[in-house]
Amino acid sequence: MSTTDFAVIGAGAAGSSAAFHLARLGHRVTILERDPSERVKPCAGGMAASVQQWFPFDLQPAVDDVIKQVDFSWCLTDPVVAELPGSAPFWIVKRERLDALLLEQAIALGAELKRPFEVTNLQPSDNHWLVHSKDNEVLEAKAVVLADGSGSPWPTRLGIGPRDLHMAKTLSVRLEGMGTLQPGTARFEFGLVHHGFAWAFPLANGINVGVGTFIGRRASDAEAVLEQLLPDLGFASTAGLRQTADLRVWNGHTPLHGKGIVAVGDAASLCDPFLAEGLRPSLMSGCEAAVSLDSWLNGTEPDLSNYTKRMRERWGDSMAWGRRIAQVFYRFPNVGYQLGIKRPTAPRRIAQILSGEMGYGDIAQRVIRRLLLQRG
Repeated sequence: MSTTDFAVIGAGAAGSSAAFHLARLGHRVTILERDPSERVKPCAGGMAASVQQWFPFDLQPAVDDVIKQVDFSWCLTDPVVAELPGSAPFWIVKRERLDALLLEQAIALGAELKRPFEVTNLQPSDNHWLVHSKDNEVLEAKAVVLADGSGSPWPTRLGIGPRDLHMAKTLSVRLEGMGTLQPGTARFEFGLVHHGFAWAFPLANGINVGVGTFIGRRASDAEAVLEQLLPDLGFASTAGLRQTADLRVWNGHTPLHGKGIVAVGDAASLCDPFLAEGLRPSLMSGCEAAVSLDSWLNGTEPDLSNYTKRMRERWGDSMAWGRRIAQVFYRFPNVGYQLGIKRPTAPRRIAQILSGEMGYGDIAQRVIRRLLLQRG
């Protein structure tokens, strides 16, 4: 049996972020990754440039493009073109490259990577956790960070996070070549998707395209959407590497911690319920978890409740309002597009929300009232 201060389950953005900051604080960290090697992650890859403030090393090597313009459309027509303000830049990254960069930095500070290590059981004891692998390896840790994504079984089993999960259904596509999408331009399409939207984000030599459904329990026919959207972007309707996923979106204020254990990123159900932003809360939660775990292990804090408190303040309160906006907007999307997206101030508001300069609570009441009054 090997021992460590912190076992981090998952080497993605949230887990590697937590591992880096814990190692930087001088702790022994062991990262447990199920996949034997890196894999392509064709998810959207959008994140606010403001995340750079949370890391002492340059994130630019992971950045493929900087968004300066956003093109909106309704059923591939009725276009709205918006210039994003220079004060709120939005980056596009390849997830596999960002994850690898964060992981490299954590390892450089002494974090250990065990790969492949598929966790089959988490066993709490008096003052530690026993982490069991599929290959009968056992790791003893003082605390555990759950960072293994939306498919993680552990938060539900351990009573962490929402009891009733709210899932967004997504299909992501990685395409080679730019097609008709211009560098520095992001595309959002609202009319084709039932209870959701589609997106296209530029990479250095390709595009990430996705379709997401954000309310209700029935997924949209994403393949049918792509049959129309991909030719409009200059690609064959069957092109690209595809990946389906269920994303846990924010739906409550339940604890994100237990005794000696925290959930971060998608495992903590932190995905934005309106725009599906996941990278910024993943990195934020990794940083906040590391601070709380360090204080708890050093005896400064009696438990890990400050982590939940901080994430509610920095993310959860805004996402609670974001969910209310999503429930109205995606039920009446045509009204939402006309009264929301086409308003002159809308693009700047979206940019400010994505950058963290503004929360959904700052706009929610008047947006919901406007949509409901028009619908009535």
